Amino acid sequence: MHNPVLTVENIVKPERCEKVAVLQDLGLVIFRISTILPLLLAVTLFMGKRSIGALPVFDFLVIMTLASVTGADIANPDIQHIHTVAAIIGIALLQRFSAGMMMRSRRFGRLVTFEPTIVVHNGKFLAGNLRKVRYTVDNVLQMLREKNIFDVTDVDLAIIEGNGSLTVHPRSDKTPVTAEDLDIKKKSEGIAYPVILEGRVYTDVLTDLGLDYSWLVRELGRNGIPSTSEVFYAGITRDKKLHYSKVRERKEGPPFYL
Repeated sequence: MHNPVLTVENIVKPERCEKVAVLQDLGLVIFRISTILPLLLAVTLFMGKRSIGALPVFDFLVIMTLASVTGADIANPDIQHIHTVAAIIGIALLQRFSAGMMMRSRRFGRLVTFEPTIVVHNGKFLAGNLRKVRYTVDNVLQMLREKNIFDVTDVDLAIIEGNGSLTVHPRSDKTPVTAEDLDIKKKSEGIAYPVILEGRVYTDVLTDLGLDYSWLVRELGRNGIPSTSEVFYAGITRDKKLHYSKVRERKEGPPFYL
């Protein structure tokens, strides 16, 4: 039996092959990073500002999934790169579709994300709503302190938003003195309660304000709006001031971008 001759080349060759394989893997990782990041940028711009702002729960899951898919693709060269690209594009299309569905149907939006929930009203905690959003009193008190409010009785309205943040409307006698308070400008009417959202009328809000559907129709008619279906949003303040935005609202004034 012929034995192979042991030479320096035979000893070095396996080590050289291993180094070449490592360099190939590093090159593949660099290539994937250079292609994935531009793709993620394009996908994020495609999904819109909603995906990069204060995240609702559904968009948070989308971002987490994108991060997992991208991280696995970069860290593991054995994963097919084209599969990652397809997954990212598919996730982006799903998010865009879901965002459109949420705009067209509030019922669908409630299924895939959290709705704003009132947790403090007229200085009193709403225990049932706190249990619904799984917040403790300590959680809300901490969030109030972060807004420099140390007494819950100073709060007129506190709302846990869909992204988990707290929005607070303090009592009128606890707000800082402004130019309006000095009669330099007409005093604002305060918080507006939504009564029309995307053409749907919330009669329970009207009832709480001591109004009814016929009053709303009359007020809209005075502003040249024949039907509530033409209203995208309408809010009413405690002093019965109606504010609205039509479905096809025209922007007035010079063009500008924010």
